Amino acid sequence: MATIQRVTGMLDVLPEDGRYWDWITGKAAELSTRYGFQRLDIPILEYTDLFSRGMGTASDVFVQKEMYTIDEPDGTSITMRPEFTAGVMRAYLENGMGSWPSPVKLYLMGPIFRRERPQAGRYRQHSQFNAEILGEMDPAADLEVMLLAMNLYRDLGYSGLSFQLNSTGCPVCKPAYIAELKSYLAAHEDELADIDRERLGKNPLRVLDSKEAGMDDLLAGAPHIVDYLCNDCAAHFADLRSLLDDLKQPYTINFRLVRGIDYYTKTVFEVWAEGIGAQSALCGGGRYDGLSEAIGGPAVPGVGFGSGIERIVLGLQEMGIEPPPEEQAPVLIAHFGGETKNTAVQLTYRLRDAGIGARLAFARDRRSMKSQMREADRKGATFVLVIGESEVENNTVTVRPLEGGDQVTIPASSLVDWMKNSLL
Repeated sequence: MATIQRVTGMLDVLPEDGRYWDWITGKAAELSTRYGFQRLDIPILEYTDLFSRGMGTASDVFVQKEMYTIDEPDGTSITMRPEFTAGVMRAYLENGMGSWPSPVKLYLMGPIFRRERPQAGRYRQHSQFNAEILGEMDPAADLEVMLLAMNLYRDLGYSGLSFQLNSTGCPVCKPAYIAELKSYLAAHEDELADIDRERLGKNPLRVLDSKEAGMDDLLAGAPHIVDYLCNDCAAHFADLRSLLDDLKQPYTINFRLVRGIDYYTKTVFEVWAEGIGAQSALCGGGRYDGLSEAIGGPAVPGVGFGSGIERIVLGLQEMGIEPPPEEQAPVLIAHFGGETKNTAVQLTYRLRDAGIGARLAFARDRRSMKSQMREADRKGATFVLVIGESEVENNTVTVRPLEGGDQVTIPASSLVDWMKNSLL
C-alpha cells in the first residue's frame, strides 16, 4: 500500500522553517500595533457571493477557476477564502464597525486558498499578513499601509527596497482608459497569446500584467492610465507621491501595475526587493473604495495590502538571513529509571511551573548517563540535573553545568531559587 503524501500545492512547515514564521508573524504583529492597527480574525469559509460580487467575475480568481467552493445540502454555496479583503469588509459591515472611531485599522494573519499552479513561494494553501484601513479617503492612509509593509521587510533584513506605484483610476475615469487600452490591444490581437486574448475580452487591464513572450515591446506603446485620470484621482495620486517624496521613499511609476480584482480604485502598489531572484515583488495592495457597495453596503473607502509569508521566508533564505536563535529549554533532567524517574518527572513539572524551561530525558528502560548528556548537548541545554538513587534518598539534586563550572549537589527544596539565580 502506497504511503499517503500531502495534497499537491500544500506545504508542511517544519520546525526549521517555523523559526522564520514565528519571527515574521511576531514582527508583523509588533509593527501593526505600533502603527495603531488591531488584530482581526475572520472565518476561512464565506458565502461564495461575497467573492463573486466583491471581486468580480472577470477577476483572475474566477477566470482560472481557482476558488475552492462547496455546495451545501441546503443549496447555498460557500467558498474557502481566496483572499482576505472582501471578508474584512463583510466583517466591518456586519459588526457595525462603521460606528467605531474612524478610521478602523485592522491586521490579519492566516491561510488563504487558491487552486493555482504551485510555484516557488506560492501554494494552494498559503498564509498572508494583511493590513487594512477602512473609512478614510486621505492619501496619507495609502502611505501608512505602504510604509507598514516597507518597514516590515526592512526590519527583517531585506535591502534594495522600493515601491512600484500606479493609479488605476475610478469609475469616473477608468472606463475611458479601458476603452483606449482595448482599442490599442485589439489592433495587435494577432500578437497576443491565448490567455491575453481571453483577458482582452473580460478584463483588458490584466493584459498589462502579462508575462508572455514579446509583451514588453508590445505594451511599451500602450496608453498610460495616469494620462486619463479625473481631477479627483489625479489629485489623490499627486498627493501620495508628494508624501513619498517628503519622506524620501524610493518609488517608480509603473503603468503596467494593475490588480486582477475588480474592487481596486486609485492607488495600487507593490514593494520590490533586490537580490531575491526573478520574483522581486514582496507584496501587493491598493485602494478599494468600491468594495463595500459591491457587496451591498454603503460607500466605505478602504486601502490595504497582503503579503505571503512563504514568499517572505523564501526571500530571507535566498539572502542567507537567519532568524534570531530559537530559545531552548536550559535544563535537562536525567535519571536512571524506576524511582529516580518518578522523582525526575516531579522535578520537571516543578521547574516548568516556576517558569524555567525544562526537558525530561525519556526512557522506558534504563539509559546510560553518557547518552543523556549527549541529548542535553544536542538540545542546547545549559545544565543537566542528575537524579540518582542517592539524590532520591537524600532529597537532593546534582547539577552539572555544560558551559564550564563545577558540579554541585544542592537540596531539592532550594533548586528553583538556585536555578533562577544561575540563569540570570
